[in-house]
Amino acid sequence: MSRRTAEQDLVRRVGLGEAATGLSTSGAEASSAGEPPSPPASAKGPAAGGLEESSPHFLGHRERLRERFRTAGSEALPDYELMELVLFRAVPRADVKPLAKQLIQQFGSFAEAVNAPAARLREVKGVGDAIVTELKIVAAAAERVTRGKVKGRTVLSSWSAVLDYCRAAMAFADKEQFRILFLDKRNQLIADEVQQRGTVDHTPVYPREVVKRALELAASAVILVHNHPSGDPTPSNADIQMTRTIVDVAKPLGIEVHDHIIVGKDGHASLRGLRLI
Repeated sequence: MSRRTAEQDLVRRVGLGEAATGLSTSGAEASSAGEPPSPPASAKGPAAGGLEESSPHFLGHRERLRERFRTAGSEALPDYELMELVLFRAVPRADVKPLAKQLIQQFGSFAEAVNAPAARLREVKGVGDAIVTELKIVAAAAERVTRGKVKGRTVLSSWSAVLDYCRAAMAFADKEQFRILFLDKRNQLIADEVQQRGTVDHTPVYPREVVKRALELAASAVILVHNHPSGDPTPSNADIQMTRTIVDVAKPLGIEVHDHIIVGKDGHASLRGLRLI
C-alpha cells in the first residue's frame, strides 16, 4: 500500500474526510508542484490611493454611513464622516476613516480640505491623484451650485446667495484674487471675472482697468470681491483706499460700486456695511 493510500485510509477511519488533512487544498497542491501558495489577503500590498488593504469589516461601515446620510442628511455627520463618503469613491477597498480624520485635522475643516491646493493635499500620506481628483470635484460642484443661485436673479435681492458664492469661490484660496461682478441696470449679473491674482497678501488692482472693463460690458454697476488667505476679512487701509479710488473713477461715468466684499475662512466683511464707502 502506498503512503498516500495509507493516509487516506487512516483519515476515513477517524471520520474526518480527506479535506481535513489539507492534502487537497490549492495551497498544498501548488506547493507540492513547486509553486508558491497564494499570499493571504492582508499581504497583497497597498490598496488604491496608497492605503493598506484592510479586512472586510469596512464594507458594513460604509453601507451604514451611506444609510445614515440618506436618512438623516449631511448635518447629522461630522466633517470626517462626510469626508469618508467622498473618499469611498477614490479608495474602494480600504478603511478610509483614519485618512478622513487626518485630512480634517491637517486642514481644519471639510471645506478647507476640499479647497486645499493639490500640492498640499499630496503631502498627506495616502493621498494620491484619485483622492485629489474627488476632492476637487466636490469643490467645483459647490462653486457651480452657488453660482447658479446668483445667475438670472437680481443680485441685490439675493444678497445671501452672492455671499455664499463668493465664499465658495474664494474664501479658501491660498493666494489673493480680485473678482468683479458686473451688473446690468436691473442689477442682474452680466459677467463674473477674476481680474487679478496676486500673492498671499497682495493683489495689484488698477482702478482704470476695472472701469474700462465695466464700460466694455455695458455694466451699470459692479460688486468688488477679494479674499484674504490669512482668514481674517478685516479690510486694510490699502483695501479702503483702493475702493474709494474706483468709486471716484466710476461715478462720473455712471457706474455704481455697490460694495466691496472681502472674504476669508473666518467670515466676510462689507465695506458698504462698515460705512467705509
